[in-house]
Amino acid sequence: MNEMNFDRLKLFLEEKFYWDPKSIKISPLNGGFSNLTFLVETPKGKFALRRPPFGYKISTAHDMARESGIQDALHRAGYTKAPKSILLYEDDRILGAPFFIMEYIEGIVIRNRRPAGIIPKKEEFEKLAWNTIEALLELHHLELRESGLLRLGKPEGYVNRQILGWTDRYQRAKTDEIAEMEKVADWLKSNIPQKENYAFIHNDFKYDNLILEPEDISEIKAVLDWEMSTVGEPLMDLGTSLAYWAQEDDEEILKMFNLTHLPGNPSRQEVIEYYDRKSGLDLSNMLYYYVYGLFKVAVIAQQIYKRYKLGQAGDPRFAALIEVVKAAGRKAEKSILTEKI
Repeated sequence: MNEMNFDRLKLFLEEKFYWDPKSIKISPLNGGFSNLTFLVETPKGKFALRRPPFGYKISTAHDMARESGIQDALHRAGYTKAPKSILLYEDDRILGAPFFIMEYIEGIVIRNRRPAGIIPKKEEFEKLAWNTIEALLELHHLELRESGLLRLGKPEGYVNRQILGWTDRYQRAKTDEIAEMEKVADWLKSNIPQKENYAFIHNDFKYDNLILEPEDISEIKAVLDWEMSTVGEPLMDLGTSLAYWAQEDDEEILKMFNLTHLPGNPSRQEVIEYYDRKSGLDLSNMLYYYVYGLFKVAVIAQQIYKRYKLGQAGDPRFAALIEVVKAAGRKAEKSILTEKI
C-alpha cells in the first residue's frame, strides 16, 4: 500500500469533518480481488473507505461515483441492506484515485477460507443458503420506476451487450491460448436469448459479499460490493451466483471463491428450483445463463491475472488465477456438452 498517502487523507478528513488526524487509524480490510477496502477508525466511530485497485484499468467496474450513487439510490428505494455512503471524492490528488467513504457495518464475512470458530454448522449453512437466495430475490423484486433505480441501467438489449462485452474483454485481456474459452465464447454469441427480463441486479452476489449477524451467522445484515450493479437480466445475476456456487464434486480451484461446497449447502440445481418457485420467471434456459456466469468469472480472473503479468499487481494470489480461467472454461464447455449445471 505504499502508493497510498494516508497522511494526506487524514488531513483531508480533518478539514472535512474536524477529526484529529492523530486519532485516525487506517488499515486494509481483507477482501476480494477487485476494489480495495480500508477500515477508517475515527473519534466519531468506524467507517469503510473504497478505492479502485492499482494498475491496469478494467472498464468502468471500479467507478467510485457510480458505486456510491448506487448505494444512495438503493436507500431511496427503501432497501436497507446496502451501507450508506458518507462522502465521495472524485479527484485523484489524495489517494491517487477517486474514493468514497461509507458506514462500517459490524459483522462476520465468510471468506473462501475456514476462519476458526465462525464457519457455520451444517444446519446454519442450510439456513444461510436459502437466506442468500431470498436476499437475491429481494433485489430482483425491487420497484424500479418510482424509486429511480431504472435510471441506473439500460435494460433493453442488456443480454446482447453483456455477451459481446465480456467476449471482447476476454480477447483484450488474454495472455494464454485456452481452447475451451474460445469455444464457449462462440457458443454464447451464437445462442443469445431473444426474450429478456429486467430487474435490479447485483452481478457479484456470493457469500463473501454478505455481512452476517455475529449472534446468528445465518442472518444477513448487509450486502457489499455494488460496483457492478445495474438494471438488467436477473437470470444473468443468478447465473453469476451459480458460477461461484461451487459443489463438492467441482475442481478444487473453483472452490476458492465460495464455501458453498461445505455440508449443508444445497446443490446448484436445488438453488435453481428454489429461485424458480419464488421468482415467477421462466428458467428453462438457465443453462445458458450458468455458462455465461462461468465465462464471466473466467474473464474477471483473466483481467486480474493480466495485471499481475504486467507487474501492475503484486498480490501473490493473482498468480493462480490463470488456472481459474482454465478450470472455468472446462466447466463451461462440459456444461454445454452435457446440458447439465
